[in-house]
Amino acid sequence: MKIQIYNLLILDKSGSMVSIKEATIAGYNETVQTIKKAQQDYEDSQEHLFSFMAFCGCEKNLIYDKTPIDMVQILTATTYRPCCNTPLYDAMGFCITKLRADLKNKKDYKVLVTVITDGYENASKEYNANSIGKLVEELKGEGWTFTYIGANQDVEKVAAEISINNFISYTANAQGTRTMFEHDSKSRERYFSRIANNNDADLQEDYFIEEKKDK
Repeated sequence: MKIQIYNLLILDKSGSMVSIKEATIAGYNETVQTIKKAQQDYEDSQEHLFSFMAFCGCEKNLIYDKTPIDMVQILTATTYRPCCNTPLYDAMGFCITKLRADLKNKKDYKVLVTVITDGYENASKEYNANSIGKLVEELKGEGWTFTYIGANQDVEKVAAEISINNFISYTANAQGTRTMFEHDSKSRERYFSRIANNNDADLQEDYFIEEKKDK
């Protein structure tokens, strides 16, 4: 019986992302290819579904919502256009709450939530760090894995405020962004391999551990 793996990617597209737009698009596409490869490698045991939000102050819509990974298209300069500010907590709250509701009656699944931002929260109206942290804690208790990837901030402090213990920082330039996505792809591959080998007892604890050693 296949286990369903829900990959939720919440990606900043505020105005400051303009300088790393091309590298971010390439990194997103690398992430999608990593998931597609896992679908092929573990086709007998895993079913990968993809949810994706690119958010800014004027847009917080899900581009993909539990979509079979084989149906996911590449990101382009037309479909990723950075602008305005960073309502990070509202984006997280919307996506996570919706996915939680959608999976209410599901069994035998895993969820991997990845948050990528190049700056601090500055525009949320419905959620704050405390409410997001409480939500994350509840879902970690249900087996969800959360990762936080940030630039131009105290990443460890921000991640702790929202109860995420898997985090890395990156330099917000083209090379730093490419390196960050490469690290995440390696971690993602290891995560899928652990699930395939029934070695998932510590999935929530050390997602980035090898990448941190490499830095």
